[in-house]
Amino acid sequence: MTTPVNSRRWTNWGTNQESVAEVLSPGSIDEVAAMVTASADAGRRIKTVGSGHSFTAIAVADDQRMLLHRLNQLIAVDGPLVTVQAGMPLSTLNAVLAQHGLAMPNLGDIDLQTVAGAISTATHGTGIKHGTLASCVEAVTMVTADGKIRRYDLESPEFPAARAGLGALGVLVEVTLRCVPAFNLLADERPMPLADVLAGLVDWIPANDHVEFYWYPYTDRAQLKINNRVTVHDRPLPKFRSWLDDEFLSNTAFEGLCKIGQKWPATVPRMSAMAARALTARSYTGRSDHVFCSSRRVRFTEMEYEIPREALPEVIDALPRLIEALPFKVLFPVEVRFTGPDDVWLSHGYGRESAYIAVHQFLGSPYEPYFKALEALCEPLGGRPHWGKLHYRTADDLRPAYPKFDDFVAVRNRLDPARVFTNDYLDRVLG
Repeated sequence: MTTPVNSRRWTNWGTNQESVAEVLSPGSIDEVAAMVTASADAGRRIKTVGSGHSFTAIAVADDQRMLLHRLNQLIAVDGPLVTVQAGMPLSTLNAVLAQHGLAMPNLGDIDLQTVAGAISTATHGTGIKHGTLASCVEAVTMVTADGKIRRYDLESPEFPAARAGLGALGVLVEVTLRCVPAFNLLADERPMPLADVLAGLVDWIPANDHVEFYWYPYTDRAQLKINNRVTVHDRPLPKFRSWLDDEFLSNTAFEGLCKIGQKWPATVPRMSAMAARALTARSYTGRSDHVFCSSRRVRFTEMEYEIPREALPEVIDALPRLIEALPFKVLFPVEVRFTGPDDVWLSHGYGRESAYIAVHQFLGSPYEPYFKALEALCEPLGGRPHWGKLHYRTADDLRPAYPKFDDFVAVRNRLDPARVFTNDYLDRVLG
């Protein structure tokens, strides 16, 4: 088959997924609808791509790649309800909300994803009073496979599927989010023995707004991070300390250590211990999105598993042995976060309090045995893989993990019976 002249090579942020596909770049909802109609009539497929921050092949296009970067405008602000075009990056959304005295109630630790990409993969932050970002969605406007522009809200039977649709139901073009009045956060970050962190979680998680921790492999050390809402921003982090911690140490120096560890693996346990011991406590205030989100310039591959919160001790207890048994060294800390239940059908946190375990490997380092071992540990506990992070599950074994899996597939069958919006990843995880 001859490659169309407007085909382009695409690579995701983690550089582990790529494809060559014809590019569609609509500038309006009507253009999206016309492109979808033409593709469906021709028996072609479309895959919508955001900022490429998924490590799975969920955004890999094998025919046509639709970019929504031109659909990035604010549509309306109606009290706490904010409607934006779906191609708007979260960083832009956060700035727009701040201008209107609003904020997202919770965020993950980066803000480079598009609104559509973040909700479609059930991106999440941490905080037991919060669900995934998809749980903040009040309505979506979507172009379905027949080229129709449809709006789904709380009254629509398709809505629980459309809030986190994996890109399998149609092209999201507008999203209405329930926001909150703008707020500041007081961040409290401190190194601690891992045993003390685990012992304190039962009290800290319900008593604070946002709790997470990082464990440093080959050590008994962790870093605890707690964020709480405050009324004033009276403890800004000095600019030099911010640069030192968040730019130089977390990015420049850490990347250097990863490169050393990649070349001389025997040094990794010692470097991990040095990094854990070098951590110092800090406490500061800031605008909510500035505290939630940080700069991540060191490239990596990632798996993240959601498990029932009560299963966390079993997983954490097994992780050191799991890592010691690997034929290579682990260069990144393990990140653990917590969310509350939501009612979004394909949300990892559907119907239960959750703990999330995220494992990473530096770009170019082996990872598959590590990730498969974590999956083998989490799956029997009812674990659900993050849709945008690497995993090896299929529809057959995902179905029992999601009570509404077949309901979602039924909506997909109605909205896209000819599978205009599918790709190999969606065929694997949805059937």
